[in-house]
Amino acid sequence: MNLILIAEQTLNGLQLGVTLFLLAAGLTLVFGIMNLVNLAHGALYMVGAYLTTWFYQQTGSFLLAVPLGLAGTLVVGIVTELVALRTLYERDHLDQVLATFGLILFFNELVAILWGRAAIYSTIPPWLTGHVEFGVLRYPLYRLVIIGVGLAVALLLWWVVARTRLGMLIRAGASNREMVAALGINIRLLYTVVFGFGAALAGLAGLLAGPIYSVQPGMGELILIQVFVVIVIGGIGSIRGALAGAIIVGMVDTLGRAFLKPMLSTVISPSAADTAGPALASMLIYLLMAAILAFRPSGLFPSAR
Repeated sequence: MNLILIAEQTLNGLQLGVTLFLLAAGLTLVFGIMNLVNLAHGALYMVGAYLTTWFYQQTGSFLLAVPLGLAGTLVVGIVTELVALRTLYERDHLDQVLATFGLILFFNELVAILWGRAAIYSTIPPWLTGHVEFGVLRYPLYRLVIIGVGLAVALLLWWVVARTRLGMLIRAGASNREMVAALGINIRLLYTVVFGFGAALAGLAGLLAGPIYSVQPGMGELILIQVFVVIVIGGIGSIRGALAGAIIVGMVDTLGRAFLKPMLSTVISPSAADTAGPALASMLIYLLMAAILAFRPSGLFPSAR
């Protein structure tokens, strides 16, 4: 098997993994601390992609569009929490699922009204185009930037959660919200900050993915299922688990889609491999999730409560 292709697909898997991590980190914080099942998290990923693409088109500056897109997604997340989600914290998960599913429909229709239903394409700025050479391997610079940003955000999140006062409050709120409130901490404000922070992470994933994938209504639902798999594998409420689960899912999904069909063609007929390969590749991450849960029902790195 071509070693260059293996190395290239491994980097692609890492790039997909860090993108999933940016989404999973915010979602697992929201669920672990606020006990809120937020199906609309993928919609915030879509909002980040749309806002950054629009700001880039209006300003012509990618460096200006990125902070504007992040700030816009942060504001959308905070407003959503204040208006639609604040009343759901004491409700059961079924009510939360129904309400956040309604938010998915709302955001999809809103972006369709503002930007149309046709996909739009975000271009990469000239200084991020081109390739980086690793010997005989040439890999796109922009994908390497995504990997670097994702790993840097993972390090920053670890520092915030483990070394700052906000992180202390986040960990305390996840363990015993009633005690935190009794000590005089505004738990509602903490929830708003956490949700806004998670929305910004989703927006960051969306703006980074925009130049690679098409930006279109409903794009958040396409990736949200993988994000839930990441959280279940890594452990609900765990940032470390979100990172580990995202890298595992990204690698398994990418390498499976690239190499499973050629591998099957060596043991079964090529025509059967053409049919079975893509089907099995699409099932790999779910089979992996089932296998991990059979041995570790709480995930690889469950959050300590």
